[in-house]
Amino acid sequence: MKVLLLQDVYNLGQAGEVKTVADGYGRNYLLPRGMAILATPAAIRRAERIKQAAVERRAREKADIEALAQVIGGMTLTFNARTGEKGKLYGSITSAQIADAIAKKLGAEFDKRKIALREPIREVGTYSIPVRLNAETAPVVTVIVQQEGTTVAAEQPASPAEPIEQETVPAAESAGPAG
Repeated sequence: MKVLLLQDVYNLGQAGEVKTVADGYGRNYLLPRGMAILATPAAIRRAERIKQAAVERRAREKADIEALAQVIGGMTLTFNARTGEKGKLYGSITSAQIADAIAKKLGAEFDKRKIALREPIREVGTYSIPVRLNAETAPVVTVIVQQEGTTVAAEQPASPAEPIEQETVPAAESAGPAG
């Protein structure tokens, strides 16, 4: 089955392209979701307009992502957490908590799945966490985890023109026995 893609489809193609797909994939997935239409002669004549609109949309999205990367790239987040004697946290700092702190600074929602944290942070220290905004853009956020009740001055920025923002966010305490 030949279809004209109306929007970018992961692992298939970009908007405005004519692709040959399996009948079931086209009929049961692409067509009902409005991602593609049948590649009729009239639809193929529309392909150039669809391509142009997709190129413009991708350019706008790229500009938005780059602007967001500029803001996120210089961010420093500080978490206060309860710790044991050797600097181990009673709970952990998760990607959801980091995303919430970023969202609070941005004043908009932020998806926790974009935080590239392999496993939760369980020790006091300073961590550089990449934030995957898209395939090409991954700014780094500095996360400082400190013992509850202590304060740490922000490290000096690499260039004096861009100060590091710092905000203290209380870490969610681990669920313990209610007594």
